[in-house]
Amino acid sequence: LIKKDFSKIYLFDVKLDGLPEAGNIEKVETTDLSIEKNVLDAFSIVKPSKDKVFFLYSTVGGFAGGKSIWDTKADELDKMIGINFKSSFFIAKHFSGIVKESAGGSICFTAAFTGIYPEKKKSAYDSSKAALIHLVKSLALEGKEIKMTANAIAPLIIDTPANREWITNADYTKWIKPKEIGELVSSIFNNYNFITGNIINLTHRFQI
Repeated sequence: LIKKDFSKIYLFDVKLDGLPEAGNIEKVETTDLSIEKNVLDAFSIVKPSKDKVFFLYSTVGGFAGGKSIWDTKADELDKMIGINFKSSFFIAKHFSGIVKESAGGSICFTAAFTGIYPEKKKSAYDSSKAALIHLVKSLALEGKEIKMTANAIAPLIIDTPANREWITNADYTKWIKPKEIGELVSSIFNNYNFITGNIINLTHRFQI
């Protein structure tokens, strides 16, 4: 996705070390995006324009699991709702404001397959991702007024170093690769004017 020929790319992250350098990439350091002011501060660098279309792919999110509902503490629930839902709500809200003053745009979030089909001992996580999924569908409906589309991918598991450390005896060839997700999101953005309201399940892959 980074290699796509955008005139300007903004990379928002809490840790910017090791991220790619390029003339059209501007790095923006962020903090807790479940706090609305932090989202406003991050987006303040982006200036709307009636001559521009804006795209946003959000990988914001976090996981906690392993506990039954009756063992889940209030602060653990709050953390999942904050990371996975509130942050996405504020991102959607203020990105919409940019698109509203521009020529159009599209946003894609990272949801989760278990936000649709829940699993045991993931209730706080699954519920927060389910809320995100409904946010995307609402945003797709409301976005028609401002020429903005909204979608989400819903992976079962992504092939990352952290996930490999967590699950050591899996067939990693079946896990969704980050590069493939980037290519999929890029394809959605290439056709942003008619792809909206979709939650794209990514459950497994095979080698080609």
